[in-house]
Amino acid sequence: MPVSPAADSTPEAALEVQRGSGDAALAAAVERSESTASTITINIADVAPLPLPLDTANLRLGPGLADENLILLPLVGVWRGEGKVHTPGSADTAFGQQLTLSHDGRGFLRHESLTWLIPDAGLDTGPGPDTDPAPVPANRELGWWRPQPDDIIELLIAHSEGVVEIFYGHAQGVAAWSLGTDAVVRTVSAPAVTGATRLYGIVDGKLAYVEERATAEYELQPYRSALLERVAG
Repeated sequence: MPVSPAADSTPEAALEVQRGSGDAALAAAVERSESTASTITINIADVAPLPLPLDTANLRLGPGLADENLILLPLVGVWRGEGKVHTPGSADTAFGQQLTLSHDGRGFLRHESLTWLIPDAGLDTGPGPDTDPAPVPANRELGWWRPQPDDIIELLIAHSEGVVEIFYGHAQGVAAWSLGTDAVVRTVSAPAVTGATRLYGIVDGKLAYVEERATAEYELQPYRSALLERVAG
């Protein structure tokens, strides 16, 4: 049976079908922006909430903490402060950080970290009135703390720099947690990370942590540390 042009499945035909899709998408975007239902002025904060319970970083608000997460209870909150990145062969770099550890009532915590570089206060900002240089956005992390029935803690972290780490660890008492990588996956453009450890602890009501990293060039050594104050929760 002859094949009709509409059913042509050759690579050339597939390419032909794809041609113009960008033009169509652009035309649709223009039409949408001109409609009464336009989304052109709407941003993330303006979107209607989902029909799901919101995450909470406050143990007194929102859904109750799942029993599985009791081993992580002191971590829940929004934490903010400063730290240092330790780079072999160069001076330490100061950074600011906000770390949010939240939950939705199920047996895991959501981990979100935003960091920014803190410029040198003596940095020359050029002609004009003296002003403090603006912070520079730095690495971001998204991940999940997953306590297991045998008290092992799984921690999955995806970095904006192209590294994904899978940690295993355990609680050390009621206010400290130690974890080490079981696997590291990275993109070709990412830092050559081969392993890492993290130690978190609550010290005088503040969250302190130390991170070690190993790379293709260096063995495991201190990489990053910070002291964060609770600002919510």
